[in-house]
Amino acid sequence: MSEFETRAIHTAQHPDPLTGGVIPPIHMTTTHKQDGVGNLRKGYEYNRAANPTRTALQEALASLEGGRFGLSFSSGLAAEDAIIRAVMKPGDHVILANDMYGGSYRLFARVFKAWGIDFTIVNLNDSSALEASFVSGKTKMVWIETPSNPMMTIFDISAISATAHKHGAVAVVDNTFATPYLQRPLELGADIVLHSTTKYLGGHSDVLGGAVVLNDGELAKQIEFIQFAVGAVSSPFDAWLTHRSLKTLALRMDRHCFNGQAVANYLEARTDVISKVYYPGLESHPGHDLARKQMSGFGGMISMKFSGGKQAALKFCESTELFTLAESLGGVESLVNYPAEMTHASANGSPIEVDDDIVRLSVGVEHVSDIIADIAQALEKI
Repeated sequence: MSEFETRAIHTAQHPDPLTGGVIPPIHMTTTHKQDGVGNLRKGYEYNRAANPTRTALQEALASLEGGRFGLSFSSGLAAEDAIIRAVMKPGDHVILANDMYGGSYRLFARVFKAWGIDFTIVNLNDSSALEASFVSGKTKMVWIETPSNPMMTIFDISAISATAHKHGAVAVVDNTFATPYLQRPLELGADIVLHSTTKYLGGHSDVLGGAVVLNDGELAKQIEFIQFAVGAVSSPFDAWLTHRSLKTLALRMDRHCFNGQAVANYLEARTDVISKVYYPGLESHPGHDLARKQMSGFGGMISMKFSGGKQAALKFCESTELFTLAESLGGVESLVNYPAEMTHASANGSPIEVDDDIVRLSVGVEHVSDIIADIAQALEKI
């Protein structure tokens, strides 16, 4: 199986050998019978260490990202936590992008800063600033999120990864917005890819999860040990739901991309109320050419800046009918979010603070005419 869509449906999805069920059963067990002391049946002993349903999901995630090893976690932040613990120790230093998810920033600033890990925030596309940010003997990681949340910045994965490697650091890419259907960071030189599978990979706003995919066997063992020892693993049912959703990822992303481009085009024309639209599929986006190079589509995430400032942004959020005001993203339904007081509230007062005139849209897979009609009626109320 070589094509993405085929692997998404068939990888680690073998019919049940007992009943012939086309969909494998969910292994809702916490422990496994051992064939004698220390003689594990196919390597399974306890659910925190391994579960057949989670194993299947991990194989599928690795396949779709083009990696050798996949690990599934209970949330995206749990996946991030495992990466950081496995790669870094107190006294180390990490370079962060100047646009990133507020929860990731909070993890570094409020949790790992106290653990003794220092960080520098920089525009990763500024090669001189990036070079100057490395601390000799201490910088162990460069954290890349592209497209970024919420300003849709496109960072050059190949160039940044090469710079990280020159300094002996690991390049980590949060691929949540793009998904492996649109972008595969490992093929571009990154060392580790992570996802909040809660978003597009789960795709239905009904399952929480995170994932890590990589090629380095030794590093995979270290992250796997953290997964086991700390225990933030996917439950069997969550793993099954996520694996089920992977089967339609390509179909959903095609529609997200189509709808996203149409909405971005519409919004860019609404200069009466919107001063800036952030979507890499627009030629006006500063990262458009780079996005075309390292992505095969532009996704369904859009942010926009309101000419009327905070009050206009809030009025829009309060006026949508089809778009649901909610955090998260990547589901089949369209969502509207006000980052300054929702997803990025923890970043207020920090270098990655989001302006209060910014609204973020997660464009769903409803009919595009209904989506645009809802946006139009909400804009008319400003």
